[in-house]
Amino acid sequence: MSRRSTRNTLQERNENAPEQNKPQRKRKGECNRRVPSAAKKQHYEIQVSEVYTLHRETFYLAQDIFDRFMLTQKDTGKDQLQLIGITSLFIASKIEEIYPPKLQEFAYVTDGACNEEEILAKELVILKALKWELCPETVISWLKLYSQVDSLKDDANFLIPQFSQETYIQITQLLDLCILDINCLDYQYGVLAAAAFCHFTSFEAVHKVSGLTWDSISSCVRWMNPFARAVREWPRPQLKDFKKVTAEGRHNIQTHVDYLAMLSEAHDRQQDSLDRMSPLAVAGILTPPKSTEKPANA
Repeated sequence: MSRRSTRNTLQERNENAPEQNKPQRKRKGECNRRVPSAAKKQHYEIQVSEVYTLHRETFYLAQDIFDRFMLTQKDTGKDQLQLIGITSLFIASKIEEIYPPKLQEFAYVTDGACNEEEILAKELVILKALKWELCPETVISWLKLYSQVDSLKDDANFLIPQFSQETYIQITQLLDLCILDINCLDYQYGVLAAAAFCHFTSFEAVHKVSGLTWDSISSCVRWMNPFARAVREWPRPQLKDFKKVTAEGRHNIQTHVDYLAMLSEAHDRQQDSLDRMSPLAVAGILTPPKSTEKPANA
């Protein structure tokens, strides 16, 4: 498959993505960032994913399941978030992992907050609410496609990863951080992945591999700016070794850093930008006289 034909296929998939693969807008009245309990829940699941050597695709599928389920609910107590989150990860693991952790292990990592019976009962509730639609293209699957197409040579095997693992895990770290903020739901998965890819490559590379225009990703790229700056100020992520994982597959395992601290820095940057753009800040800027207006003592 040539790079051009692959790009055309990806562009068609972006344009024709089914509705269940597109994150919906935030519910009316929802705050502009994930509530702390939800962000902590996701951060915790990143930790669990690394402990059990789960793939990135598993974690991102779990987040998709969680977000889509939450959008079907009117009122969900904070005490239910952990149960919904761990059940989403349980479902995703059974879909993506060859040897998923056992049910009792998912119950164990909640430290007694959720038992096996509760997880199984919530699993059925989630599956019914989502009408068993469990195989979307996730943010991470779009990123992997873009990365592969960008590095693809005409005579290369498309199924064998050709891209830099080091660059890939930098981009995934940015996406890991961004999904902790509820505003990520304003963007389609393909656009989120393209914007993150743009921050570590260029728009020319994004357009080449996806066919997306600047108008279609510029808003997301700008929204992602404070997150990208926060990621760059932290130590560069390193590839980790995992038992029973080949060197060629290390980049596919979900890894953890202190994303909550990184998120706080990104939000501080967002607030600084908003403060600079506020009417009060603008009013304090002196407007220079027109070139035709001479000073009174001239």
